[in-house]
Amino acid sequence: MSPATISVIITTYNRPDALTVVVEACYAQDDRDFEIIIADDGSGHNTQQAVAALQARAPVPLRHVWQEDLGFRAARARNLGTLDARGDYIIFLDGDCVPQRNFISRHRKLAQRGHLVQGSRILLSEQATARVLAQHLDLQRLGAAELLGWRAGGALNKVLPLLLPLPDLGRTSKRFTWRRIKSCNLAVWRSDLDLVNGFDESFQGWGHEDADLVVRLYNAGVMRKDGAYATEVFHLWHRENARDQETSNRALVMQRAADRTILAVKGLRA
Repeated sequence: MSPATISVIITTYNRPDALTVVVEACYAQDDRDFEIIIADDGSGHNTQQAVAALQARAPVPLRHVWQEDLGFRAARARNLGTLDARGDYIIFLDGDCVPQRNFISRHRKLAQRGHLVQGSRILLSEQATARVLAQHLDLQRLGAAELLGWRAGGALNKVLPLLLPLPDLGRTSKRFTWRRIKSCNLAVWRSDLDLVNGFDESFQGWGHEDADLVVRLYNAGVMRKDGAYATEVFHLWHRENARDQETSNRALVMQRAADRTILAVKGLRA
């Protein structure tokens, strides 16, 4: 069953140049039946100005939800975006992940009740990212020869998924895997997010709030579907976030997997 309406929730924090590139790539989609919600984790005035400029030329509905900057609170930002969303299918995208032109249409084709779709990403080098942002390069226009050249020069960490997209066959599995859980490119039915109470805002600092969501969805009976070789985004380089709480966050996720936890402690319904 294809989703009637798709909501793309883009998380961002004080990186308006990257956000602009990502949103403009969304504007260029070959499927325009979607809306965009910018889920802002406390960015300053520069991001507000960038969003206003993007709204002025938006070919699809675009709204901006913002929360006070109290440290890394991506889980709450995504929940605020979800509460504002009007779609029955949510695609979470980070504000430094540039989608290909068929990103929405590919996700729409992969959408299946009782499943989430874990999308994939191509990593850009620091130098390539600086070039894209400085020159405002349209990554969607790169042809096969250019992509191969970028790969040979180390600008991309892989290129085959961009050149050889695969059909919707053999993507599902009933076994749980920790591999490639990333909320930077993740599609979930809104009803399934409601079922598990969304992201858990009780996670402190960076790390594993996305794995926690996927674990709880699995505990609730929602299976994973692999979006590799179909939904790739170009992930712009950035410095790693502080990982002070990573060990304790991971331990909590492992405990929830063992306990078969379903509901977020502090989520969509607080």
